[in-house]
Amino acid sequence: MARTFRRPRTAQPIAEMNVTNLVDLGFTLLIIFMIATPLIQQEQTIPVSLPVESVSAQQKPDPALRSESITVLPDGRVLLGDRPMIIRQLAVQLARFAAEPKPPVIHLRLDAKATAQQFVTVMDELKKHNLSKISFDTQVAR
Repeated sequence: MARTFRRPRTAQPIAEMNVTNLVDLGFTLLIIFMIATPLIQQEQTIPVSLPVESVSAQQKPDPALRSESITVLPDGRVLLGDRPMIIRQLAVQLARFAAEPKPPVIHLRLDAKATAQQFVTVMDELKKHNLSKISFDTQVAR
């Protein structure tokens, strides 16, 4: 009887990659974005008829700067973020912002039907607290 000799198999590296950690990372990022997105969009849901501007090139905001939004509604109410405030409360909050080492950029959202006096009142408070990084939110003409 003839004997057949087999060669011993040489050890080969396993070509499979363990993707469990990548799947965990993907799900973690998905959950973070699912939680963060509604919080970011919340201030955009306040119905305000913004003034219209002509079409022009927009400057990109600096992502390193924190921002806060002040909204003036047509009936004269003032909101900081989504919290309604009277002018005295707004002044206290602006004083806190001014005391920070890097004060935030203030996004001023004025309804087109808001009066000039409401605008001047908010601007006076910003001026009193030396908050000079102000952005006026508008909508582009169509």
